[in-house]
Amino acid sequence: MELLLVEDDLDAAALLAAVLEDRGHSVQHVACGEDGVARACANTFDVLIADRMLPGMDGLTLIREIRARGVGTPVLVLSSLGEVDDRVAGLQAGGDDYLVKPYHADELLARLEVLARRTSQGVTGTHLTVGDLELDLLKREVRRGERRINLTPREFRLLEFLMRYADQVVTRRMLLENVWGYTFDPGTNIIDVHVSRLRSALDDDRAAPMLQTVRGQGYVLLSPNGGQLGERGTARGLSLQ
Repeated sequence: MELLLVEDDLDAAALLAAVLEDRGHSVQHVACGEDGVARACANTFDVLIADRMLPGMDGLTLIREIRARGVGTPVLVLSSLGEVDDRVAGLQAGGDDYLVKPYHADELLARLEVLARRTSQGVTGTHLTVGDLELDLLKREVRRGERRINLTPREFRLLEFLMRYADQVVTRRMLLENVWGYTFDPGTNIIDVHVSRLRSALDDDRAAPMLQTVRGQGYVLLSPNGGQLGERGTARGLSLQ
């Protein structure tokens, strides 16, 4: 991937760039929002990584500015601000994902890969399709084939998140943060209950469940081309390493 990193902490930027480059990605780094806008408008990147608390032009203003200039590059916001309102503000500004510091490098890499894959597949922000499953964010409607599926607001948000990460194992932490807005594990079976209900609604007694549990890892929504889960809980083209 071709990545643009906008981070004013030079030590943190050097460490992150080293991790990304070690995984085979190309990273360009700038230290302020103004330079980030200029670089994003002048070049093509797979994903832009922006720290939220930048000097001068902050990360959210950066996103609004590049969106106003017609730049559609996916943006992953990094921030130590992890409250629900903070994450919502990041997404409403035009960010595509929001990761709270401190974070694990593997989760960062997984999110970057998902954002890049969504771009290459032409996934739009308001209409998602995985196989014969369709979700329309504007109409708040879900269909599988000709069948309309009625979901609660929480189930709808859960499905949206899983569809955006199709064929990618999502962890319980990712679901708690992005679907429930928790920065901690409440120690309940709230996720299991909602996943079970959603699976029943989607599969309608079909032999091969579309939504599967990966023991010890999380959950995955399989597309028709995603294959079956292997012994280590991976779908075709997916690695948990």
